[in-house]
Amino acid sequence: MLFVASTVHAMAGAGTAMVAMPPLVLALGVQQATPLVGLAALFTVLVVLARDWRAIDLRASGRLLAGSVLGIPCGVLMIQALPGALLEAALGLLLAAYGAFQLWRPRLPQGLPRGAVYPFGFVAGVLGGAYNTNGPPVILYGLMARWSPQRFRATLSGYFLPTAVVVCATHALGGLWTAQTFVALAWSLPVLIVGNLCGRRLASTIDPVRFTRLLHALVLGAGLLLMF
Repeated sequence: MLFVASTVHAMAGAGTAMVAMPPLVLALGVQQATPLVGLAALFTVLVVLARDWRAIDLRASGRLLAGSVLGIPCGVLMIQALPGALLEAALGLLLAAYGAFQLWRPRLPQGLPRGAVYPFGFVAGVLGGAYNTNGPPVILYGLMARWSPQRFRATLSGYFLPTAVVVCATHALGGLWTAQTFVALAWSLPVLIVGNLCGRRLASTIDPVRFTRLLHALVLGAGLLLMF
């Protein structure tokens, strides 16, 4: 599953956690899946940015990061305090709602006050700390702010690297890292590298619109699976 997640991220610029978390949560539980996917996402972002770092929009991503830094510890506390079954159901609801939203795309209010970026960043931080799924709030903000496609991709890249670092550091401080986490990560690294290479190759051959709709349908299905 991490191979698929890495391939998707290399193609779309996001999606590692949204693809990998549902099956790994079912297999390992939230407490074990979260730190593993966090480290895998950090590695994947580093590989992607080794090629695309010149496109980073530091100003926009920095504002989102400021809100997220406050939210990430709250997400880690949720993992430690709440039952695993409740967290799985909440993650399923989040992914199902996000997948359905992206498939049917209701009209959104356009234009946001400048300070609105911080609440979106905070919510993204909470979700990142708990489930590594900080992407949906950032994507929603970008849609409502009417970012151009180029700015959209650049901001995602600039945002995901520092938040991945903060998420992983918070997982470590919260006691979520174990020896099993690093054994699983070591086994996963070759898979992540091959997935990234495949994603780069496929990005030039697959219709991006059709691929994106398929991805969102998979996210919706994974969310429903976790809920029920």
